[in-house]
Amino acid sequence: MQADKNIKAVMVGLGYIGLPTAALMASRGIKVHGVDINQKAVDTINRGEIHIVEPDLDGLVNHVVSKGYLKADTKPAEADVYLIAVPTPFKGDHQPDISYVESAARALLPYLKEGNLVILESTSPVGTTERVKEIVDSGRPELQGKLFFAYCPERVLPGNVIYELEHNDRAIGGMDAASTEKAIAFYRHFVKGELHATNARTAEMCKLVENSYRDVNIAFANELSMICDKAGINVWELIRLANKHPRVNILQPGTGVGGHCIAVDPWFIVADFPQEAKIIRAAREINNYKTEWVIEKIKNAALQFELKEGRKPTIACLGLAFKPDIDDLRESPALEVVKRLVSYGLDILAVEPNINELTNIKLVNLEEAYRLADIHVFLVGHKEFKNLTLPDSKVLSFVK
Repeated sequence: MQADKNIKAVMVGLGYIGLPTAALMASRGIKVHGVDINQKAVDTINRGEIHIVEPDLDGLVNHVVSKGYLKADTKPAEADVYLIAVPTPFKGDHQPDISYVESAARALLPYLKEGNLVILESTSPVGTTERVKEIVDSGRPELQGKLFFAYCPERVLPGNVIYELEHNDRAIGGMDAASTEKAIAFYRHFVKGELHATNARTAEMCKLVENSYRDVNIAFANELSMICDKAGINVWELIRLANKHPRVNILQPGTGVGGHCIAVDPWFIVADFPQEAKIIRAAREINNYKTEWVIEKIKNAALQFELKEGRKPTIACLGLAFKPDIDDLRESPALEVVKRLVSYGLDILAVEPNINELTNIKLVNLEEAYRLADIHVFLVGHKEFKNLTLPDSKVLSFVK
């Protein structure tokens, strides 16, 4: 699947989604100009290297940079297609913050020309694509009605992003039928999955619903784990047995829910539909509470140790990323656990195989933690921890 050699694209945002997408597009012959405000990230990419952990991405980036199909800068350039893949966090009151999207849209204004396609990929509240169009129409009124706008969210699993970007189906919604058609034609250059046409609002809600569905199911598992702890039941065995039912598939509980998607997106629905989104809100609250519950469990274990041994324990916390075998710390419940335990004055050794250094947290290797710690707390199921054998009396495990 090779693209028209003349296609030029700008990708605004070179993070966990933007960079893999830019590299994949470039590998199909599209000339990609990547944009990021992080000068260090820009310099790293232009050396053919990467600033994030993602399997197979380093080789792909090195290849497309060396061939001249991908370059990075802190400013946009003229192109045919503009994609926005910047963060969309929420504010302290769980209200969506689309300021990064708005800034990205404004940054494109000097470069836009008639016939350009502007695609928003950032996970966003319903109506954000319309907001992008409003910003462009206001800043470049002479182009009103002469540009195309669409929304197309990613559906990828960190650790397998390159494959899923290429093979997963995509929902693509334009601001009008012509925009949808133009966006689908563009994605056909590098996506093998089926491209499903819809409108922008439906595509925006589709992404939020997908992650909210997963959040609700994880909340059931996390709530179940707390019930089983109180009842003296092994939750892992219980789930294994319950899942023998042909129509039951309970997920695995954990330390909470992290990442930029599942831990954030449901709040976008709650913010816009506070009276209707009761289950979605409850799931978010359960998954957030699970992290608090984990913290209390560790504090109690530390207190019991101190009462028995006459000294405070050294606690090894294994895993800081929001999920196994990646370096992504965004909204990580494990990182929150460690930060809180440190703030309580506990002696914490943090083990995170995918990160070299972290401010205000003492990182050690697994061997040192094994040797020095009195209590080992499994917070993330990294592959490095799978075969670690420890006495049950020294272990608190919140992941399988």
